[in-house]
Amino acid sequence: MKLSDAKCRNARPKERPYKLADGHGLYLLVSANGSRLWRLDYRFDGKRLTMAIGAYPDTTLADAREARDAARKHLRDGRDPMEERKVSRTVARVARATTFGLVADELLAKLTREGKAEVTIAKRRWLLHDLGAPLCTRPVAAITPAEVLALLREVESKGHLETARRLRAAIGQVMRLAAATNRATLDPTSALRGAIASPVVKHRAAITDPKGAGKLMLAVQSYDRPVVRAAMLIMAYCFPRPGECRLARWNDVDFTAKIWTIPAERTKMRREHKIPLSRQALATFRDLHDLTGHDEEGLCFPGQRAMDRPISENTICVALRTLGFPKEEMSAHGFRALASTLLHETSKFSSETIERALAHQDHDAVRRAYARGQHWADRIRLMQWWADRLDKLRDEAAAQ
Repeated sequence: MKLSDAKCRNARPKERPYKLADGHGLYLLVSANGSRLWRLDYRFDGKRLTMAIGAYPDTTLADAREARDAARKHLRDGRDPMEERKVSRTVARVARATTFGLVADELLAKLTREGKAEVTIAKRRWLLHDLGAPLCTRPVAAITPAEVLALLREVESKGHLETARRLRAAIGQVMRLAAATNRATLDPTSALRGAIASPVVKHRAAITDPKGAGKLMLAVQSYDRPVVRAAMLIMAYCFPRPGECRLARWNDVDFTAKIWTIPAERTKMRREHKIPLSRQALATFRDLHDLTGHDEEGLCFPGQRAMDRPISENTICVALRTLGFPKEEMSAHGFRALASTLLHETSKFSSETIERALAHQDHDAVRRAYARGQHWADRIRLMQWWADRLDKLRDEAAAQ
């Protein structure tokens, strides 16, 4: 006869322990001291074994029956219920110890092995360990969409919409790594697409018309700090990314071959980028070499206070403001937008040549794998045409 909750509740201790059976090996062991313990007898590999399930009433009759049924399923599958329970407890203990912060560190180490830029890794670390601090001590498998959303909403409430978007993406990377390594079952950020406000895309300010370009070049030529003036001229003639320009070193510049090589570790795409130097760019580098070229491994554009430190990220922007170009009109990155806009408007060069000159990478991975040509001869022509075009626009601005 099966047990009832009332029978379990009313079981009283006797001089010797006794059992109240419920069926299929499950029974309530009533001890002489009054404790009531659930036990399950079963046979596995020819051995008679007893598994402890819990103490009544903390473990109810329904709980005990559920544990018995689960054990019987393990036996039908040829597995020892007690061994399965040990494994489950070990997995749960490891899961509790496997925190979001631990997996985040693994992701950062992976990005380092992949050769990502230090600045990229530093930004990701800031997102995950600083902004994501409330998650860092949480078991990664236990993190829910609701708690991630609460964290994102806190950032969003401060008006940092782009940061909230990047934080969601960074958390998603960690969760997908955890899922791929069997330490989590899902990525909670996938359910949050559209849950926070989308940032309004703000393009970097840039002058993109010929007349404006002429006035810009005329103003740059008049700037009274020679190193910064040279940096702006190189940005105009060669249109590298601002960080690639300010970190340039003299052993990157080959005056004989007329090539400036930006090493892979300093490029956004982590691919070496070679820039053919026009006559104007080469002359700018030569004039600058007289000022800062005392060490062939040194910086082309050192700061004012120390030769071993480059000009800061804001130096060119400050110079542009001094020359009368407000932040809404022109930025350091704007030299690239200027070149891209005016070069694409001419029919003299193919789009592929222009994109190679800008060090842009094709978004199509298959096409990128086969498009190995660098359009080098066309790029040499392009760089000289572009420098001549800027000089012509400058001279026209000076004549007005």
